[in-house]
Amino acid sequence: MGREPARKTPEQLLREVEAAESADQKGHLKIFLGYASGVGKSFRMLDEARRRRERGQDVVVGAVQPRLRPEEESLLQNLEMVPLVASGGGTAVDVEALLRRHPSVCFIDGLAYNNPPGSRNPTRWQDVAELVSSGIKVITSINIQYVSELGEQIEPLTGKHVDQTVPVAFIRSADEIEIIDAPPEQPLGHSAEEQANATERARRLSSLRELALILAADVVDHQLNEYLDSHGVQQSFGAHERILVCITPRANAREMIETARLMSARFHGELIVAYVRQSPISAADQAALDEKLEAARAAGARIAILEGEDPVQAILDFANAGGITQLFIGHSQRSGFWPNLWGNPVDKLLRGSQGMDVRVFPQ
Repeated sequence: MGREPARKTPEQLLREVEAAESADQKGHLKIFLGYASGVGKSFRMLDEARRRRERGQDVVVGAVQPRLRPEEESLLQNLEMVPLVASGGGTAVDVEALLRRHPSVCFIDGLAYNNPPGSRNPTRWQDVAELVSSGIKVITSINIQYVSELGEQIEPLTGKHVDQTVPVAFIRSADEIEIIDAPPEQPLGHSAEEQANATERARRLSSLRELALILAADVVDHQLNEYLDSHGVQQSFGAHERILVCITPRANAREMIETARLMSARFHGELIVAYVRQSPISAADQAALDEKLEAARAAGARIAILEGEDPVQAILDFANAGGITQLFIGHSQRSGFWPNLWGNPVDKLLRGSQGMDVRVFPQ
């Protein structure tokens, strides 16, 4: 005789009812995420609008970028557009008209725009949130440089400061996120300067792309946690990743620490920042080191002060003993710390770091 299935508790039934009611009332949010301008977010968004319309879905466009490419203009000609509304000397998404129209799917480009004074909402992302809460599926787009919490890390890579941003909590609320991962064009330089500029541009774009991938993975992780919670599934994670960031007084540690923090949060890992003690050390270097260690503590890192005549070997011994899975180091071709007394430190770390992923950040 088969065993009767376990009855659900009243709390589990209540969670299921609330989740079903929420799904019926709430719309759906999809975000196209780009890591740089010009990768094709607007085209992909409008092309999806075209495909949905051809499949018979009720589609409208609520906002597009001020300047469109010819191929984007061509797509827009065959789509229903709800014009922007004048407000406070500018224009904003006509939320009221969209709520009256209540399409199945609404496409809104430029998620990070601020609205002019007197608008229904201060920002466009809040317009989108209101449409989603009304039961409309909204498909929108944003570049990663406009995610507010990533500003300090991204600004040195882009060289641009942005005032119009979207909180990462809103990005995490997305039901779908799609990275527009078109490869950037790489100019072929002939002179040494042109080659150096192309290499530096490629490095910066690679860093932006990695941040976009981490953010997208974070959104998926958030969706999974919400699903497990709504179904009463308790899940605990161990520290499967242990990331070790090696700093020096003169290293540009901000990018290393922030990237490691994002990765450790994404993979439920442990973040450790290590420094090999040097003697003697100048007052200026000590102040710089203290500042970097304070930034590491603010990022939630565990601090390790290592001892050893050979800095590279001290790090390898610590990493191997501590089960480190990822090792972040800064390296410059210029002379400085990691002196040539020990040979090429990167080569030595690579030889001694079996089982670890080593990431070198140019300084």
